[in-house]
Amino acid sequence: MATYIVGDIQGCFNELKALLNKANFNPKGDTLYLAGDLVARGPDSLSTLRFVKSLGNAAKVVLGNHDLHLLSVYHGVKKVKKADKLDQLLAADDIKDLMDWLAKQPLIQQIPTHANRESKAFVSHAGLPPQWDITTALACATNAEKKLASAKLPDWLSLMYGEQPNSWKNAHSEEDKFRYTINSLTRMRYCFNDGSLEFSCKEAPNKIQQVNSHIISPWYELNQVPVNVTWLFGHWASLMGQCPVSNIIPLDTGCVWGNYLSMMRWEDKKIFNVPAHSHINAI
Repeated sequence: MATYIVGDIQGCFNELKALLNKANFNPKGDTLYLAGDLVARGPDSLSTLRFVKSLGNAAKVVLGNHDLHLLSVYHGVKKVKKADKLDQLLAADDIKDLMDWLAKQPLIQQIPTHANRESKAFVSHAGLPPQWDITTALACATNAEKKLASAKLPDWLSLMYGEQPNSWKNAHSEEDKFRYTINSLTRMRYCFNDGSLEFSCKEAPNKIQQVNSHIISPWYELNQVPVNVTWLFGHWASLMGQCPVSNIIPLDTGCVWGNYLSMMRWEDKKIFNVPAHSHINAI
């Protein structure tokens, strides 16, 4: 029995199957955590969703920004983008079942750490915002998940878009708190020095970045994640799996952009990867 955590698949279904075969993944005893963005931009989002759903309890998903955008398209809140290559998925006979299942997936998953009960591990798509501690993050994620799983899903999806408030202290209404939660857990890369969210910069942090003369930093440099907690995330392909903070682990290595798909086996921290089968773009 092993636990695996895979980065952004984004419809790269053949690479996912090759990666699982390489690691000898067995859904009868193993568990696969998926760090969000199962769909979009890659060639086969339909097969990806069908396969992950078919794994049942062996698959533990967190929602990414592309997954949420797919739900918005399906519910008529947003229009589909040609680059997302979602036409086959949206026309599928089982689209309603797939979307109902997707809407019920969480924003944060906790990975069991049986070997050391004092340690904890979590996975979310974009990370842990600096203005939250873990208790706040879990509570806010649960609150947002209930809204996404409710009959008012289309209404909440319509309120999801926008970049304000970008600071938790300015999130007063339920709508503000929901939007901040979604943006933090599915879109965040950089933050300003006060921990507020910055959305425009996607590059790797190999030099000091500035936005309108304000210095920005990767979220994980501003977030004091306890040493006994490991946080795994996807979303930031330009990091290419590299992070200077030992207990923060990025897993998106840009498969959909022609690089490779990566997965960690939790028990021994071994990394498995397979190259992209087709090159779409360079990061």
